[in-house]
Amino acid sequence: MDAFKTHGAFSWSELMTPNPAAASEFYGSLFGWAIESMDMPTGKYHVAKIGDTAIAGMMSCPDPSSQLPPAWGCYVTVDDVDATIAKCTALGGAVLMPAMNVPTVGRMACIRDPQGAAINIITYEPRPA
Repeated sequence: MDAFKTHGAFSWSELMTPNPAAASEFYGSLFGWAIESMDMPTGKYHVAKIGDTAIAGMMSCPDPSSQLPPAWGCYVTVDDVDATIAKCTALGGAVLMPAMNVPTVGRMACIRDPQGAAINIITYEPRPA
């Protein structure tokens, strides 16, 4: 199974934290992850890898004044982000972050279930072979 192509599969984990560089150093040392950093419009994005396989990302919190603590979030692959948003709202859920396209990554959104739990959904762009 390819988690990046399978509808309903957990496919990515991401840490939002005030200090992603320090978090990268900590988790890299803790788990033996190699860290690659890249420039993004919102600052540096740190990709954790085991061997050649990217397994997670770390980035700055989008709103530094937020009272939310740093946290790991997860992404679930879906066949169609917009259709999944429509189904989510029909089932009583809500959209926390509208669908957006991220160049070279894919289309993503953040939804909330009727009990209040948030989860990210994503349809990845095709990856080169």
